Amino acid sequence: MTPVLYYFTGKLMYEIYFVFLFLENHPLTFYAMKRLFSLIILLVFVAPSLWSRTETDSIFQALSQAMRDKKMYMSKREQHIKDIKQLLKTPDLSDYQIYSIQDQLQGEYNSYKIDSAVYYGEQNLKIAEKLNNLEYIYDTKLNLSFSYWLEGRFIEALNLLDNLDRKSFDILPERLLISYYESYKRLFRYYASDDKNSPYYAIGILYRDSLLNIVPENSQSYRILSAEKLSDENDTQGAAQLLLEAIQLSTSEDHERAIFYNLLATVYKQAGDWEPEKKYYALSAICDLKNAIMENASMMALAMLLYEEGDIDNAYKCMKSSFEDAVFCNARFRTFEISKIFPIIDSDYQEKTARQKSELQKYLVAVSFLSLFLIAAVIYVYLQMKRIARIRKELYRTNVKLNQLNHDLQESNNRLLEVNHKLAETNRVKEAYLGKFIDLCSSYIEKLDNYRRNLNKIANSGKTEELLKLLKSSRFIDEELNWFYTNFDETFLRIYPTFISDFNALFPEGEKQAVKPGELLNTELRLYALIRLGINDSAKIAVFLRYSITTVYTYRSKLKNKSLFPENLEEQVMKIGSFAL
Repeated sequence: MTPVLYYFTGKLMYEIYFVFLFLENHPLTFYAMKRLFSLIILLVFVAPSLWSRTETDSIFQALSQAMRDKKMYMSKREQHIKDIKQLLKTPDLSDYQIYSIQDQLQGEYNSYKIDSAVYYGEQNLKIAEKLNNLEYIYDTKLNLSFSYWLEGRFIEALNLLDNLDRKSFDILPERLLISYYESYKRLFRYYASDDKNSPYYAIGILYRDSLLNIVPENSQSYRILSAEKLSDENDTQGAAQLLLEAIQLSTSEDHERAIFYNLLATVYKQAGDWEPEKKYYALSAICDLKNAIMENASMMALAMLLYEEGDIDNAYKCMKSSFEDAVFCNARFRTFEISKIFPIIDSDYQEKTARQKSELQKYLVAVSFLSLFLIAAVIYVYLQMKRIARIRKELYRTNVKLNQLNHDLQESNNRLLEVNHKLAETNRVKEAYLGKFIDLCSSYIEKLDNYRRNLNKIANSGKTEELLKLLKSSRFIDEELNWFYTNFDETFLRIYPTFISDFNALFPEGEKQAVKPGELLNTELRLYALIRLGINDSAKIAVFLRYSITTVYTYRSKLKNKSLFPENLEEQVMKIGSFAL
């Protein structure tokens, strides 16, 4: 959106806001009426203009993009033509098949490369005469007449039409009669050059009226012809309405829609409404570009309109594109029309370019003087930068020393945190085991006292054999030992609740420790539980587990070899349940 559009849009929104705010809090005074009238003026005159300008800008952006992509669209059409030509290489084609393929090629080359369209049309005429097929002959001559007209060979086009017998169309398909009338209408309207006083113009109207009598009323062709008639009768509003309906009914951006847009732009031109005229010429040109239609009138008409508005740059681009297309297409009459206008636009464009160059030279001189000042400023800045660089070096050395001190301080802090962590963990274990130890001691004192009383009672009763039996039995020791291990297991797992899963994570599948039902820890887990508590001496572990030292060594070696960390299994065990630093 241009700055002008921003301004008027802001102005419009401000007026709407003010009126509603004022009327909400005050009665309808003269001042409020004045503001309301201002709002109405903006809504009626400015708002449609804003919308139209924004829409036109977006259309011209799309047109510029289509012009940049023109080679891509041409390449697609060339490939499509190449695919059709490939069909001619099919062996054992009949004359009917060759005629059909060449008819497609002529249709593709019309409005793209006229001389190629003429070539295939003339080849088809030979085949049609060879087959002695009246429908093919008339169809080919009508198509060839259109190609001659596009090429600028108007006399030859008219001669072809004049040599056709009007009565023969009574036995031919109606589409050929429509094409016959359309060809004559096109030629005479061109001869008239939009001069309504020309006799050719009147003849063209007769052929148009004849077409209106035979073309189906619900067809697009009927809408176009009716719109032309209304335009000739100066009913531009009715003509525009019909063409807009035709555009809405069209399903794709093909050449037919380009024709609709072109006719609609012509209607607005007749009405003197230049903004929609420019819009629809641009839309028509976009459709032609996307369909690689090289013989087009919309681009040239748009260039002339832009030139009249004073938009020299865009007028030159459009006219240059139209001229290149006409030369490529070999549309002689279009090239001739453009050649009458293009030099004028080109001259103004070159003159504008020369002015811009002159202004650019002045700017270069000014920039040169500014450059001298800039060089002096750069030298001054360079000297200042060298001075700053020296200061930065000193700051850098200071920062390096500070960073080193910070690093040493950080290491000290880390070591302190590690020590604190170990102390905290040790305190946690000590607190847990201290309470458990007190309970165990108290329980064992009570049990030993009860055991002593029981033995004393048996001894006093003179049951010597029962006394000896009890002294020889290890059941009491075994029961107390199992109870002791259970208490140990419960206390340990309370401190390290994930010990079993974490310990098993150090072993591969198939070597993990499984605990039997009713057990909390097995012998292997209990051994490494003691190691986790810091009891690493095998002799102490053997006493605790009531195994030999050799058995403890065997268990330790066996588990190390089975683990994922045979070199440092015990170090990994010590990490279980520890605080993260």
